[in-house]
Amino acid sequence: MEEEINTQELGEKIVKVLKTIYDPEIPVDIYELGLIYDVMVSTDHDVKILMTLTTPNCPVAETLPLEVEEKVKSVDMVKDAEVEITFDPPWSQDLMSEEAKLELGLL
Repeated sequence: MEEEINTQELGEKIVKVLKTIYDPEIPVDIYELGLIYDVMVSTDHDVKILMTLTTPNCPVAETLPLEVEEKVKSVDMVKDAEVEITFDPPWSQDLMSEEAKLELGLL
């Protein structure tokens, strides 16, 4: 039970870190943009993040996943982090949070 709470707490810390990473072309963080599909934290505190990019040939395709990985690894208690990029399902504006849509004037 205690381990379960720790992984949930760690997951929340990771989300806070993800909200500090911005897509350079859109002034909204990658979490609110809907680029993060899943954050998996094992009981060993290994983290796997499933994410996408706004387009397959996104200019930050090389750097953004590395930035995510490095920032997540810097969170206390995270042993290791791995980022997997997927385009299934493809990103669309429907994946954005209400906050992100409001920020971009889409509401």
